[in-house]
Amino acid sequence: MDAFFEFEKPIVNLEKKLLDLRELSRQEGVDFSQEIEILEKKVAQLIDQTYAKLSPWQRVQLSRHPNRPYTRDYIDALFPDFLELQGDRTFGDDQAILGGTATWKGRPILIIGHQKGRSTKQKMERNFGMARPEGYRKAMRLMELAERSRMPILTLIDTPGAYPGLDAEERGQSQAIAESIRLMFGLTVPVVALVIGEGGSGGALAIGVANRVLMQEYSVYSVISPESCASILWSDSTLAERAAEKLKMTPPDLLRLDIIDEVIDEPKGGAHRSWETTFENVRKALDKHLTALCRTLDKDPGKLSEERLKKFRKMGEISIGGVSRNK
Repeated sequence: MDAFFEFEKPIVNLEKKLLDLRELSRQEGVDFSQEIEILEKKVAQLIDQTYAKLSPWQRVQLSRHPNRPYTRDYIDALFPDFLELQGDRTFGDDQAILGGTATWKGRPILIIGHQKGRSTKQKMERNFGMARPEGYRKAMRLMELAERSRMPILTLIDTPGAYPGLDAEERGQSQAIAESIRLMFGLTVPVVALVIGEGGSGGALAIGVANRVLMQEYSVYSVISPESCASILWSDSTLAERAAEKLKMTPPDLLRLDIIDEVIDEPKGGAHRSWETTFENVRKALDKHLTALCRTLDKDPGKLSEERLKKFRKMGEISIGGVSRNK
């Protein structure tokens, strides 16, 4: 593991010892199989213990792990015939939003997702996954294409939030986000949204109005990032850990609050430890939800937009004296 967080350090140290012992056994021709087996068990136990008691802030850190698979990685693994479509036909192409068509079990599908970069150059090109207005306008153009062509839509969410720069505001950032949300409510085709890392603020919600909202086990989804929340509430971004506790941004909390529909298991230690297992788990979840929604599309397409509207209107509903009211 090239990159790791402080809470992962004991695991990394033990894994290094295991790797060194295997290398020594190979070079010297000495049988250390018994010692290797003991260390392997210790590593597995330590991983179980560590990840069973993660704090919300540690989950936030994992959601940002630089070795987690990004949108393009999921696309390459699950949709090998993906054809990228670029541009908003107004200003330009925002590489923080990746979109295009593919097939899912023989059926055309539209895929849209935030794309981060790994190298410094890629991070700059992708703007760290923070889309500008042209990114959301590209997403809307593609969603309208899906609506005309009766294609299901899959969105992959992984952004700290929409880009807050002056140039983005000058080109109508908030308007683009609002228009994208409005458009998604009116779509009569199935929409599945999957949070694969960070799901931050309106930048995430702009492509997150879906019939099914799924989350990876160590992803987060919130109205604001912990750092920004701490800056606003306490004028101190270093209190991000405290903010993460208050935001209820982890999958168990969001599932309990009916904000999301399913939590997809990740490999022990997170998605970055086994991409193959991660992709297989996501494949199964998508198969389940897309298959069910496509049946509705074929029978009663108007029902999908109605269900989507009811789903989001129900969020924040409370019961006072037996009467349901929205907060």
